[in-house]
Amino acid sequence: MKLTVAVIAKACVPGKVKTRLTPPLAAGQAAVLAQISLSQTLHTVRGVPAGRRLLVMDGTPLSHDAAGFDVVAQGSGGLDERLAAICDMADGPLLILGMDTPQLTLALLSPLLEDWSRARPHHHAWLGPANDGGFWALALYVPVGNLIRGVQMSTRHTGRDQLARLRHAGLDVGQLCALSDVDTFPTALEAAADCPGTPFAAAVLDAAGAVLRDHRIFPRDDAFREDIA
Repeated sequence: MKLTVAVIAKACVPGKVKTRLTPPLAAGQAAVLAQISLSQTLHTVRGVPAGRRLLVMDGTPLSHDAAGFDVVAQGSGGLDERLAAICDMADGPLLILGMDTPQLTLALLSPLLEDWSRARPHHHAWLGPANDGGFWALALYVPVGNLIRGVQMSTRHTGRDQLARLRHAGLDVGQLCALSDVDTFPTALEAAADCPGTPFAAAVLDAAGAVLRDHRIFPRDDAFREDIA
């Protein structure tokens, strides 16, 4: 199988990435979490048995993120158009992932990879639903941009609409497990809980501690300590 794996991402610039993490995080903290999420995702993708790996960027990636990937610029238009354009970059089976699921593991992709390793796959498309109603993975055995183009993105029904589009085209669609995209701080906490011991989980724990300290959720004066002693 000549699989292409494409990760669509944007440069992690404070104030321009993961703005829904602020508040409670500051813009710089949100950008740090976004960068770690991206780097952790790319690290996992390097382990996927693929003939080609694409990093489809809005902006310029860090050098260590670009290692092992062909870096290409995102196309113009809405997200559906940019995802559809990725189909033109592949000459065989294609898996598209985002930068927002650092809890991604090879085990989560194993149903797709095992299916497509067969001479006759059971499914010619796969979808990984996101808990916010979107999707975190989209795989097409025969990449055709019009299977994505026109689907309204970033809504509570995007994943459902994309699934309907694929089925309407006559494709048998396999479904991966649902994951939480890192869009808000609560979903960052959910993602961190799913990947304990990773750089992302450690960064979220540090950020949570900073949030608690900055908002003085816990009294810190000596009198309080004496009261609870």
